Amino acid sequence: MAEPRRATMPSPCLPDADATMPRQGRPAQRAAHPAFRSDRAPRALTLLGLLLPLLALSCLGERADVVLYCAVDRSHSEPIVRAFEQATGLKVDFQTDIEANKSVGHRRRLQEERNNPRCDVFWNNEVVQTVLLADAGLLAPYDSPSAVDIPEAYRDPGRFWTGIAARGRVLIVNTDAFPDPDAYPVDSAAFLDPALAGRMGMARPVTGTTAAHGAVWIETYGLDATFERLQAMRTNLVRFGPGNAHLMRLVRDGQLDFGFTDTDDLRAALVQGFPVAQVVPDQGEGQLGLIVIPNTVSLVAGARHPEAARRLIDFLLSHEVEAMLAAGESAQIPVRPEVARPDHVLDLSRYHVAQVDWVAVGRRYAQAVEQLEAWFQQ
Repeated sequence: MAEPRRATMPSPCLPDADATMPRQGRPAQRAAHPAFRSDRAPRALTLLGLLLPLLALSCLGERADVVLYCAVDRSHSEPIVRAFEQATGLKVDFQTDIEANKSVGHRRRLQEERNNPRCDVFWNNEVVQTVLLADAGLLAPYDSPSAVDIPEAYRDPGRFWTGIAARGRVLIVNTDAFPDPDAYPVDSAAFLDPALAGRMGMARPVTGTTAAHGAVWIETYGLDATFERLQAMRTNLVRFGPGNAHLMRLVRDGQLDFGFTDTDDLRAALVQGFPVAQVVPDQGEGQLGLIVIPNTVSLVAGARHPEAARRLIDFLLSHEVEAMLAAGESAQIPVRPEVARPDHVLDLSRYHVAQVDWVAVGRRYAQAVEQLEAWFQQ
């Protein structure tokens, strides 16, 4: 069956043939228009100089072999994209997001483009927003052969997304405040300890990996119990901040003694020589365990370049790419134990890892996010 024809839309890349012909009764000569006067020419040329780069950007998706929306920091993801281009000869229209919360920004963009998808592959830096996209029908199933050895805990049951290269939710501890390692806080209960009141922090669990953290609590303990926990933390003067990097800076600079952050943010503080240590939390019997939040890679429903998109997904899910992310500055954690990693990157086989149903957690977040946002605005 022939593919349905798409409605023909005017392209900013090519002139409309009709637009180049003078209309009936209108002189073809345009020099009399004020924009074409000799005294306006420099201004017109300046405007043209500003518009041409924008027109070039708008046309890039038409020239590219595959379009990638990416929420992973460009400094970490671009070398991988360029390696794919070099290996395959395919051109990638590689688009990152300037919003602080890249994951949410891309989800909104994909929702807005539902009826005319521009993106072929979505590489997200977490999983909750990806689950919401799948539930909204904006992703297509693809069971990549590169994912055959990725544990099921990091794969959507319907194969709408696949997880790789995770970050862990760990405690960052200021070692000047805790010179004795035996005195380090070791679990979530430390945030409720009156002896430590006002000395710790956590990003508000409404966006990014911290939203996933909060949603895991809700799924594990229930909504009411999670709000009781948050209220007890507030009573104990836990500082709830805008993000994980902000929290890391507060601890590294000695304004707080410890707090929850992601492994990549903590790694940045260690590399820069600040007096901090990493604690993998909640490892005791009956405790939740380390929350591990993967990147996710998905095929977008209605992708214009499906074959090239699948090739890109296969590449992103490969052992080689996961090893590159582990060896990079972000020190992301391979979800496959056989993937090479530097010694400073966590080996998940050595830890009690939280057992998480990410589809259920994502849906919990969707149900609770408005209540969470309202609670933190009180």
